[in-house]
Order: sequence, then structure tokens, then C-alpha cells
Amino acid sequence: MKPAMETAAEENTEQSRERKVNSRAEMEIGRYHWMYPGSKNHQYRPVPTLGDRANPLSSPGCFECCIKCLGGVPYASLVATILCFSGVALFCGCGHVALAGTVAILEQHFSTNTSDHALLSEVIQLMQYVIYGIASFFFLYGIILLAEGFYTTSAVKELHGEFKTTACGRCISGMFVFLTYVLGVAWLGVFGFSAVPVFMFYNIWSTCEVIKSPQTNGTAGVEQICVDIRQYGIIPWNAFPGRICGSALENICNTNEFYMSYHLFIVACAGAGATVIALLIYMMATTYNYAVLKFKSREDCCTKF
Repeated sequence: MKPAMETAAEENTEQSRERKVNSRAEMEIGRYHWMYPGSKNHQYRPVPTLGDRANPLSSPGCFECCIKCLGGVPYASLVATILCFSGVALFCGCGHVALAGTVAILEQHFSTNTSDHALLSEVIQLMQYVIYGIASFFFLYGIILLAEGFYTTSAVKELHGEFKTTACGRCISGMFVFLTYVLGVAWLGVFGFSAVPVFMFYNIWSTCEVIKSPQTNGTAGVEQICVDIRQYGIIPWNAFPGRICGSALENICNTNEFYMSYHLFIVACAGAGATVIALLIYMMATTYNYAVLKFKSREDCCTKF
């Protein structure tokens, strides 16, 4: 019984001490508030420990937001857009100037009669207007395809919440796939057509190189080396002179119009090839995104039911 009584006495002593300490602390606080009346509304907040402080790595910062934004960039469509803009700019700009130089060469050397190449001049002028339309259309179409790539990439990777797409969005994506295929086939034809003037100018240039070679230079056979532009079908057979030989042909090759037109046609052909490659990349990117959107929409419908 004695140890139990001693334990109870000790507990009572501890409780009385705690009460004295609490009452003393309350007295000190009351005294502080009496001496400084403006401090009554002050709120005492405990100092947070290291464990209570928020970890800066746990909350998304600027770096994580940048990584998330970069994850939604359609890199294939971006590369295709840059390549498409560059190719169309080279084809349209260089082709326009090269066509004007070709008309000047024909009028000055191969067809002195205006009526002989009147149809060709009208066709070339029409092609120059078509070039303006091609440049405007592909500038707008490239921006639309890039925007569509951002939309489909964000939807496929589900960067902005849960997956959401509509039948209208999938129809628009399918329409862009079909239109890109059609434009790709059309630009294959444009690429082949742009190689025709390169071939024609190359034949003229190679003939001039034969005239300049030491084996034929200064001999009587030089005047028998000729180029008949009528065989290409760009001017009629009754055009005069239509055929240039020897030193006169060499003088044509030394003119600035021939040199510029020849190299500009080469650059325009390269630009058409770059546009074909860009459209092929667009085809692969849009087809893949459309297939994934269609698959995920079906999967989403199956999960609802």
C-alpha cells in the first residue's frame, strides 16, 4: 500500500507543478499585454520545422513546365513546315526569275519574230501568276498543318488532362491526311516538270563546253556544232532562226541571262524536291496521329460502356 500511496503523491505533485507553470506563463502573457496593449491581436505562429517545409522539387516549377511544353511540340510537323516553306520559297522565287530570263533569251536569239513565241510568252506569264498562288496557298497550308500537329500531339499524349476528342476533330484530321496525299502526288509531277528546263539548259551548256574545248576550238567544225531549240517543242518549227551554231552559241552561253537562268532552274528543281520530302513527312505524321486518335477514341468508348 505504501508504494501506491507514494506514487499517487508524486503524480499530484507533478500536476501541481504543471498548473503553477501554466498559471505563471499566463500571468506573464497578461502582464505583457497590459504593458503593450497593441500586441493583443498578435497571433503567435509556431516556426515550421524542416520536415514541415514544402519541398521545392515536389511542386512543378518552370523547368517542369518547359519540359511538359516541349513534350507537346510536334517535331515531325515542325521540321516538315520549315522544309516546306524553304522548298516552296526556292521554287517560286527562283522559278519566277528563271522564266523571265528564258523569255529574254528566246526573244533575243532563237525567235526574233514576236508572233512565233506569243503563245509561249502567255503560258510563261500564266505560270508566274500560278507561282504567286502556290506560294500563298502553301504558306497558309503549312501553318494549318502545324497547328493540327500541335492539336493531335497534345491529344495523343494527353498533356492537358484526360483524353478528349470529337468526331469533328477526327474528320478534320482525316481530311488533312487525304489532302496531303493529293498534294504529295501533285508535287511529284511538279518536281518532274521542273527538271525539264534543267535538262534543256544542260544540253545547251554541254554543247557550249564542246565548242570551248581545245580539240574543237579554232577549227572549221565549230560552226557545225548547233543547238535547235525547236526540237524541245517550246517554239514552232517555222520560228526564225530557231537554230544557233558555233561562235553565236558560245556567245549565248557567256551571257548573264543564260548563266542565271540555268542555275536558278537548278535551285527551283531542288526546292520542288524539298517540298516533296516535306509533304512525305506530313503524310507520315498526319497518318500516324489520325490512326492513334481513332484507336484511342474507340478505346475510350469501350471503357464508358
